[in-house]
Amino acid sequence: MTGPGGQPARARGGERPLGIDELLEHVRSGYRRIQPREAHEAAQAGEALLVDIRYAALRERDGLIPGAVVVERNELEWRLDPQGSHRLPEATGHDLRVVVVCNEGYASSLAVASLHQLGLHRATDLVGGFQAWRAEGLPVRPAKPGP
Repeated sequence: MTGPGGQPARARGGERPLGIDELLEHVRSGYRRIQPREAHEAAQAGEALLVDIRYAALRERDGLIPGAVVVERNELEWRLDPQGSHRLPEATGHDLRVVVVCNEGYASSLAVASLHQLGLHRATDLVGGFQAWRAEGLPVRPAKPGP
């Protein structure tokens, strides 16, 4: 979208709008992302809550991370807000270490930005998402039990 004279349109306050790559870079600069093996070890030690935000079709196709909590992306903030009336039992406080997992590690970064706004300052996401987890040979179980 362009403004007067063919110049790029400006966002509120006269700032140039960010493209998605710039937005991801900006968001990710505010925290340290986690690699699959580190996430697995933290979850196994009870030091992190893995939260899978992939949509149902991807979970059914590729499987699930054992022990991860499945929360659809559009419910994430309501389920993890420690002050919210719809929170998960695992959403015990703002100091909870949450590792958000999407399919490839993009949507999870934007989700983490939202969780940070809710005060979940230890929230992070999985570099490469579920696909990187699976490529590392970490545990995956079928979404539906076989016959």
